[in-house]
Amino acid sequence: MRKIVLSFGLIGGAILSVMMLGTLPFQDQIGFDKGAIIGYTTMVLAFLMVFFGVRSYRDNVAGGTVGFGRAFIVGILITAIICVCYVATWELIYYKLAPDFGEKYAAYAMEQARASGASEMQIAAQQKEMNEFMQMYKNPLFNIAITFIEPLPVGIIFTLVTAGLLGRRRRPEEQE
Repeated sequence: MRKIVLSFGLIGGAILSVMMLGTLPFQDQIGFDKGAIIGYTTMVLAFLMVFFGVRSYRDNVAGGTVGFGRAFIVGILITAIICVCYVATWELIYYKLAPDFGEKYAAYAMEQARASGASEMQIAAQQKEMNEFMQMYKNPLFNIAITFIEPLPVGIIFTLVTAGLLGRRRRPEEQE
């Protein structure tokens, strides 16, 4: 199980990492809205490795059958590795390659608030909230936790769907 989890987890993590690093030079041209679309599309592609990893485990290790619980465990471990790779890449980007990302995002959020017709009081409240968040985000542990949580829901959904699709037990008549 370890080899399958590591292999598929690292492949999924590499997909996310390469795409993050590959789009970094173009972040100003892509923008935050399109960047989110590209990011979540890449997450979907990366988390397909959960399906392929659980299927590989079922077919090559578990003799063609795997229960929902075991399929879920294999899938969530692959998800965890993908998320760790995502975090490691983001930490490199945030602290070394694009240290002005937070300020650019805060400016974008304020611009969006103004464009939506928010009142000056609402804009001031959002600015205060953004400043407080950015201060907390400078703490590496907080940064890591928030970054880990970002792709996790996508991975959990893929894990649950995969375990539901691939997890099955042998019927008593098949065991003979």
